[in-house]
Order: sequence, then structure tokens, then C-alpha cells
Amino acid sequence: MGIINTEDLNYFVGGFIGGGLDHPEGIASGKDGEAYAGGEEGQVYKIDTKERTFTQIASTGAFVAGLAQDGNGNIYCCCGPDVVKVTQNGDTSSYPNNKQSVLELANYPVFDKNGNLYVSDSGTWKKDDGKIIKISPNGNLDIWSEAVTSFPNGMALDPTGNFLYVIASLNPPRVEKIRINSDGTAGKSEKVIELPNTVPDGLAWDISGNLYISCYIPSKIYKLDTQGNLEILVEDPEHTVLASPTNIAFCGEKRDILLSANLGRTHITEIITGVVGMKLEYPKI
Repeated sequence: MGIINTEDLNYFVGGFIGGGLDHPEGIASGKDGEAYAGGEEGQVYKIDTKERTFTQIASTGAFVAGLAQDGNGNIYCCCGPDVVKVTQNGDTSSYPNNKQSVLELANYPVFDKNGNLYVSDSGTWKKDDGKIIKISPNGNLDIWSEAVTSFPNGMALDPTGNFLYVIASLNPPRVEKIRINSDGTAGKSEKVIELPNTVPDGLAWDISGNLYISCYIPSKIYKLDTQGNLEILVEDPEHTVLASPTNIAFCGEKRDILLSANLGRTHITEIITGVVGMKLEYPKI
């Protein structure tokens, strides 16, 4: 594919004209073609990917990092020590409701087909105290893995569903994968690739099995192909259209719109790739 020119970046929503989003970190693909993003003061935004407009549907009351949607349309937002469930009507509640949380800094959620929600708990910056939490559909919350402790961040299930890929933002910055054993427990962790001199943040797969990695610092997105070759997909040295890209997601009815949240700005960016993203899991809880 080669590196994409900055001319192939669009202000998808927000931008410099009219109202903007409040420093979005999370961006998630909705099950019906829409997208969702979060804001610095707890805003939860629903994005119409056809009209390229957004509306605020709720507020969690705390900074929203990563988001995920279930099959009933509910949004699960990582907000500090909590995961907040948001309905389409804007109602909010802690997830799970029993408040047995052992989370310190919930960062990114991922559903599997069975309704288990994996949540990266980043812990404290440079303290190597992160972990992966697993919340079962019946509300049990357990520490699933402590194999990646150096600020675990964005995550994604691989196309087979047998591995959970996890960003480790520090020591060194890298992508790791953790096997999901047949009994649901965490297996061995294995380094996929190191990304020196970066702070990686988000992950997304396309239907061909290529992995996309967004970096908060510097403002660039990498593509890791199926042969293990790493190339820069796009970068913005001016830190303007692509500005501290955190989470990325293939959105739209055909999953052919690659969107990036920009923590350093107030808009969502579209990266023109011509690529279709892998279908996500939207289990009914």
C-alpha cells in the first residue's frame, strides 16, 4: 500500500468548522454502521457515518477512554477505575453492577463471541502494574492475565479469536499477543513486534489479516502485514489532521471507513485506505 499522503486524511467530524468533540480518545465501530467516541468530560458521542455528523447521547461523568458495543446496542466505556454501561437512551450504570471492581485505570474493552468483556487495566504510568481483566456475562470480574504489565492499552482479538493482541505502551513499546485457552483462561504471552521511540495506543484488523497500530506519539499509524513486515501507513508531522491518534476502528455499514480518534484535537479523522475491516463481535448480554 505504501505510505498515505496527508492529503488522504479527512476531518470526518468536528474539525475547525462548527462544534467539535472534546479531545476524543476512544473510537468504536457500531454494529449498525454507526460509530461511537468519548470525550474528556465523560461525553459519549454517536457518529452517523453517512452524514458525518455526531450527537452526544450520554455522559459518564468521567474521562472516556476505549469503548465497545454489545448486541443490544449498549456501549461500554472505560472510565478510570470503572466500566460504565451506556444505553441508547443515555442511561448509565457501572458494569458489572456488583461493584467488585479491581480496576485502577480501565483503558480499552473488547468483547468475544461468548459475551466476555476483556478490559486492559493500564495501572500507573511507568509502574509496571497493569493487567487484563475479564468480565463474564454473568457479572463475574477476575484478573485474567498479568503477562503484560507495562501500561497495557489498546487491544483486539485476532481473526481466529484464539489470541488477544495487546498494546504495551512502555518498556519497550510493543504489541504482544496472549493465547486464549480452550477453557477461557489466559495462555502464554508472546511479543509480536517492538515499536521503539513511540507510544503505541490502538489496534485494528482488516479482513486480510493485516494489523493496524496507531501511535499517540508520534502522530502516525503503522500497518503490520501477514508476513510480519511493518510499514508506516500514514503520518502527520504537523500534528494537525492526525493529532495524537489513539484508538482506531473500521466503521460504516461495509466497515470500509478507517477512523481515528485524536486526543490532541477535537475531531475524528478518516484515513482513505480502500480496505475493509474485520467484523467485530457484538454479543447479546
